[in-house]
Formats: sequence, structure tokens, C-alpha cells
Amino acid sequence: MPDISASMVKELREKTDAPMMECKKALTEA
Repeated sequence: MPDISASMVKELREKTDAPMMECKKALTEA
């Protein structure tokens, strides 16, 4: 499992406007 950083989640949120948990889930599965 890759290391998920807060900045990655934040960046994804800004790009996709997705909720926090969705971004975290997507990054964990990526």
C-alpha cells in the first residue's frame, strides 16, 4: 500500500471536488 500524504489528498480534492473519504479511498486503491 502506498503512503498517502495529506497534500496528495488535498490536491485530489481540489481537482475533483470529491469528499475527503472518497479521495483517501481512491488513493489507497490506486
